[in-house]
Amino acid sequence: MTLPADDARLAREVEFLKALVRVPSDNPPGDCAPHAEVAGQLLEGLGFTVERHPVPEPFVKSYGMKSVVNLVVRERFGTGGPVIALNAHGDVVPPGEGWTYDPYGATEKGGAIYGRGAAVSKSDFATYTFALLGLKQRPEGLNGTVELHFTYDEEAGGFLGPKWLIEHEISKPELAISAGFSYAVVVAHNGCLHLEIIVRGRQAHAALPETGHDALEAANGILTAIYAERQRLYGITSATPGIGSPKITVGLISGGINTNVVPDRIVMRVDRRLTPEEDGASVEAELTKLIEAAVAGREGIEIECRRIILAEPLRTLPGTERLVAPLQKHAAAVLGETPPATAVPLYTDARHYTAAGVPTVLYGAGPRSILEANAHAADEHVRVGDLDAATRVIEATLRDLLTAEGAQAAGA
Repeated sequence: MTLPADDARLAREVEFLKALVRVPSDNPPGDCAPHAEVAGQLLEGLGFTVERHPVPEPFVKSYGMKSVVNLVVRERFGTGGPVIALNAHGDVVPPGEGWTYDPYGATEKGGAIYGRGAAVSKSDFATYTFALLGLKQRPEGLNGTVELHFTYDEEAGGFLGPKWLIEHEISKPELAISAGFSYAVVVAHNGCLHLEIIVRGRQAHAALPETGHDALEAANGILTAIYAERQRLYGITSATPGIGSPKITVGLISGGINTNVVPDRIVMRVDRRLTPEEDGASVEAELTKLIEAAVAGREGIEIECRRIILAEPLRTLPGTERLVAPLQKHAAAVLGETPPATAVPLYTDARHYTAAGVPTVLYGAGPRSILEANAHAADEHVRVGDLDAATRVIEATLRDLLTAEGAQAAGA
């Protein structure tokens, strides 16, 4: 059953989202507890009971953040039935430059709401909250539990958010839907390895470079090897539609002392995107071997490879179809087209659910692409129509999953 649009509900939902956008939650620096408190108060204002789960400071600092409080809302309907988690993240990238609108102004213009996080993914705080509110208002015939997991470290890898909730057994979901866009049901995405390479040599006067050990010259050999690897990876195509080939990029380089000094230390950061078929640890070992070989035999040169982050891909698990089918059915009714079940070449913290064996898809409020929403760019926005559509689709999908037949299928 596809639910009709409700103007009063949509107006409240828009104001809810605007209130979230107006509170900064940039990561870095990652001081997100204040936003979690505002979100928690907004949820309580709608009648929800909110669990606040602060992550201890030492763990937060180890991931380069200042404060993380995860929010969990649990609504139980009837008896038995599946436990379904709805996950969205409230931390956002800093706004940067080039904005036409105040990035924290939550300006509504031309049928869209502008602001940092409006699309990724404070919009799905609103989508999931108001879908669940709709279930609470008409709970007849429902059996199961729906949980809101609103977390705050996606930009740092999700280790303090979804992974924390699952590892500490705060939640044991059977199915999960994570923040996404309205015109595709994402069933897989790639992973990512961030590696820091430190090249150490010995400084010397630029007039006598032969008396030192040039770390930059050695780094140049590493760069040559990495860019040759990039060309090799272009020749590999993932078997998962929508992923394409593995990618490798050197995103940061720093080092040197002065113009007239042979550099004694160079630091590089490498981004290696993993396809769903690849194993992160194996890729890391192979890349480290490649880097070591590039400087082998260079006198006075030492290298250190340090993992910054390893995010495994989101892989399609058995049971994922239980989410895909109702989402496609209701999206087709609301949007007039069936969103494809596809994969995307980026990574999210939804992967922590599949790593725990929980069938997971990405679906939420948004246009056809990240580029269209200006996500992580100036003038990020979400269309009110997409917010409304995603909320209706999620509520109708949950109703299917929580009915007697849907609950039986989810637990099969």
